[in-house]
Amino acid sequence: MKLTGEVVNIVDDDASVRDALSELLTSLKIENRTFGSAEEYLAFNRTDVCACLILDVHLPELSGLELQQQLAGSPSPPIVFITGRGDIPSTVRAMKAGAIEFLTKPIDPGALLAAIRAAFAEDLGRRKKRAEVAELQRRFSALTPREKVVLPLVVSGMLNKQAAHLLGITEVTLQVHRGQIMRKMEANSFAELVRMAEKLRIYPPDGTV
Repeated sequence: MKLTGEVVNIVDDDASVRDALSELLTSLKIENRTFGSAEEYLAFNRTDVCACLILDVHLPELSGLELQQQLAGSPSPPIVFITGRGDIPSTVRAMKAGAIEFLTKPIDPGALLAAIRAAFAEDLGRRKKRAEVAELQRRFSALTPREKVVLPLVVSGMLNKQAAHLLGITEVTLQVHRGQIMRKMEANSFAELVRMAEKLRIYPPDGTV
């Protein structure tokens, strides 16, 4: 299987393991980079391409699990853990924190490639979601201050009359704001506008519904 535009980052303190994995992936024309420690990986200026991180659990100084924790919340690639002495607590911890797979050395090539495919697919999905949210944020930024106040009231299901009364404006003015919001957010329907607001985590103020 040849994958294009993706890269696998391999972090393992055992040079023989790094070389073997790199050789396997290179033979399959899968771009890869190797690192001897978590610190070396963190110092690398990673390019913004679809990626997967093959990470040894037991590393000197900063362990694989500690690196996973440090990367949590950042747009880092999905992790496939590898270990020579796996244990259930480490496996559970890694999987609960979002790891794609936990493989024991010697690594089965088929299992590794399946995990890499899953990791690439997840990273692409994450990137798509981030791009979608970024686009919605761009549209939201085009709203006027008043429209940004109206939006959460509208998507809450509140009637125009109720929202207008709450804001101290006429119902006609509220409808004008609503129309402008629909246009600027490029929403083709009210249901789509609601979904957009959910993705942007826009909720009605407390006590309004």
